[in-house]
Amino acid sequence: MQTLRQRVVVFAIAAAIASILYAVTGLDGLLGWYVAFALSTVVAVAVQSFFTGRKSLSDRIASAVITIGFATVVIPWISLVFTVINRGWKAIYWGFFTHDMLVNSMDEPLNMGGISHAIVGTCVIVGVATLIAAPLGIIAAIYIVEINGRAARFVRFLTQAMSGVPSIVAGLFIYSTIVIAVTHKNNGIAGALSLAILMLPTVARTSEEVLKVVPREVRDSSYALGATQLRTTMRVVLPTVRSGLITATILGIARVAGETAPLLLTSQYALRLTTNMFDSTMASMPTYIFGALRTGTELSLARAWGAAMVLIALIVILSIIARLFGGRTKGRK
Repeated sequence: MQTLRQRVVVFAIAAAIASILYAVTGLDGLLGWYVAFALSTVVAVAVQSFFTGRKSLSDRIASAVITIGFATVVIPWISLVFTVINRGWKAIYWGFFTHDMLVNSMDEPLNMGGISHAIVGTCVIVGVATLIAAPLGIIAAIYIVEINGRAARFVRFLTQAMSGVPSIVAGLFIYSTIVIAVTHKNNGIAGALSLAILMLPTVARTSEEVLKVVPREVRDSSYALGATQLRTTMRVVLPTVRSGLITATILGIARVAGETAPLLLTSQYALRLTTNMFDSTMASMPTYIFGALRTGTELSLARAWGAAMVLIALIVILSIIARLFGGRTKGRK
């Protein structure tokens, strides 16, 4: 077991070697220095382990590689969150959440206009998509796990294949089959349908895994009391994994809340707050951010960063809620 002093010495040596490599190899920027530091850390740990005890050489090298890999994953996320907050906080004020952009433009002062129409639009579109995808996904999972009929393999294969469908393909499908052929105009319901296609496989696959953890004895006990398969599923299995199914639904919502491409093709963008999904285009957080970026001015970019910060906060909150429900599910096993 390494002491704190030994670890400090190793990282100090690695930092010194990384600085030399950074200076003589032409590596550029923070990324270049980090790559040099990561390689130097592995070398320093290997050299130290070689002299202090060869038996622990592989373990210490593996620990160093795992630590560096963890840092490589975490650092970009921390950098992303910091960048969004640093650039977006100045656009945040109370009116940002209560005003729309009907009488304002993206390049006007930041104390004018807001994202209320985008927030409401996102809630409505994602809400309707959830009402469509969540029941279908749970039903698909029940068929695969509980019914296990002849088509179970095909349904599982279909949900797995749908997981890899690019979001723009889902948007293009709804655009060609609904917008062009049925409604003849862009609207919110088309956006909800496109998001439902993307949400369905996430809900189905997560629900399938949740249903698999129900012990076989629970079902057998219900059958022993004379319950039918339908009654067992509805009265015994589903209540047992209720929290897990809620988690699956929340994960599906988090999956599609930030999708932009399908909404650009279907619901597009509106400047005013509206809840009518059938009559006209409807704003959403992703399309608001896209429109602000297209404007390209300093003020519009600040609005885009502010909206991105709100969207990330929303997704983080949904993920935390999913974790809480997931913890409750594990606690009941």
